[in-house]
Amino acid sequence: MADAKARPRTASRFAAVQALFQAEQAQTSPETVIDEFVRHRLGELPGSGGFEDGRIPDALVPLFSRIVREATRQQDRIDALLAETLSADWPLGRIDPVLRAVLRAGVTELLMADGPPAKVVINEYLDIARGFFDGDEPRMANGVLDKLARDLRAKEFAG
Repeated sequence: MADAKARPRTASRFAAVQALFQAEQAQTSPETVIDEFVRHRLGELPGSGGFEDGRIPDALVPLFSRIVREATRQQDRIDALLAETLSADWPLGRIDPVLRAVLRAGVTELLMADGPPAKVVINEYLDIARGFFDGDEPRMANGVLDKLARDLRAKEFAG
């Protein structure tokens, strides 16, 4: 995600997806993962050019932390929304864990009353999915987030 350096909010979302994936895989608390990312993955190392060793130099820690905390706090609700939206052939547990993290982060932002417009959320997470996947996963992420955005933020799509 080399262009994330010029887009701090995108970098924050990209880091949040990575953190959600890591927390699920390691069965680690969100606070532990947030702390680890803040200390070791976010921000630029002095004298470095940016993305070395998996660092995300321009991520905004408050946005990153909020997405990770909210996604974890509301995971049961988010997973229920995702389960209702996904086809019966693709239950949430069958989806690639990185794609699951992308979807959870995206739905988290759609649920934020003070979050960005739904179309911004969809576009951001579509870009992030494209950074992780070359196949059909970005299209799946786009479809799922678009459907949920229309349900959760119907006023934004009216007229």
